[in-house]
Amino acid sequence: VDQALSESVQTLSQIQPHQNGRPAQAYVFIPVFSELFEINHIRTIYHMFLAIFLIFSLSTLTVDYLEHGRLVLEFDLLFYAFGKLGVVTWAWTIMFLYTLLVPYRLLDSWGSLYHKSPSKLGLSLGFGLVLCALQTCVLGLFPVYVVVHNQLPPASRFIVILEQIRFLMKTYSFIRESVPLIINNPPKEGENPRFPTFSSYLYFLFCPTLIYRESYPRNSRIRWKYVGILLCLFYGFYILERLCVPVFRPDTNQTFSKRSMVLAVFHSILPGTMLLLLCFFAFLHCWLNLFAELMRFADRMFYKDWWNSYSFANYYRTWNVVVHDFLYYYGYRDFLWVSALKQPHMTHTTVYFTCMYLNCADP
Repeated sequence: VDQALSESVQTLSQIQPHQNGRPAQAYVFIPVFSELFEINHIRTIYHMFLAIFLIFSLSTLTVDYLEHGRLVLEFDLLFYAFGKLGVVTWAWTIMFLYTLLVPYRLLDSWGSLYHKSPSKLGLSLGFGLVLCALQTCVLGLFPVYVVVHNQLPPASRFIVILEQIRFLMKTYSFIRESVPLIINNPPKEGENPRFPTFSSYLYFLFCPTLIYRESYPRNSRIRWKYVGILLCLFYGFYILERLCVPVFRPDTNQTFSKRSMVLAVFHSILPGTMLLLLCFFAFLHCWLNLFAELMRFADRMFYKDWWNSYSFANYYRTWNVVVHDFLYYYGYRDFLWVSALKQPHMTHTTVYFTCMYLNCADP
């Protein structure tokens, strides 16, 4: 049994992913939008969106002045959506400290005993069951309890659930990449087992990738230019306040009907599309690039040109490359190897629905 376990891990290590799903040595990718914005004609579109933002702001200020006789800068919608941030902070702190300390210490203890244990399979199963139980309690049930018990508003709830999924995926990647490293490198007499450093694991928890590596390509300096996340936040606020709230909160108490439902849906198509583009630009471009700059992380292929997709499958592969790389290497390829069915269509279907769930939960 021990020999079968070692052979299986060796086979898995042969199909290990490269850096961020690509060869580790060296391609340093820059964001697609950063390349496109170097073209004047494409940058014109960016300026058009800025002009629309200024029009929204001017319209809001003018309407408030004419209706109230003064400038009313009320952000009640933002305050409501991001309410109870104190609860979010302590919940995130607990999840982060658990993810930082517990999986690393368990893996360290397992690695130090693995090559000395007469029953490697029993030791591995024991540590695996303990880790699964802790993961289920702390990163599975605890965030759901916090969200439901405290009745968190939408944005605060979104933050907790996103961080829950991110920590789960980061932990899995770290374990998945470190176990073959420990098994395939038995220490010599008087040496300590080869084990990932704590600093590399800490860096991995903050860098914008879901595939663990002991080192990543790095930039030499930080460029402070990705601050568009705040602009997108206020842009989304103006879209909701001016185009969505009046539709779903009318002044008159009208009864529900098919006509009112159809009108509400079609009135929401344009602002919904704008919000979708804003969420993509804010998270996959501004937010991830901001963290990449802070961590001097050089691989910036967080998305590809999904707007040129010729099929729905190609769209799902290109609009969120970070999640796609994780699902491809840890879902599709590992599931294909474990199943040993040589039926890629079945595996593709399984990973496809998993990808739909994770992409809905983690943009």
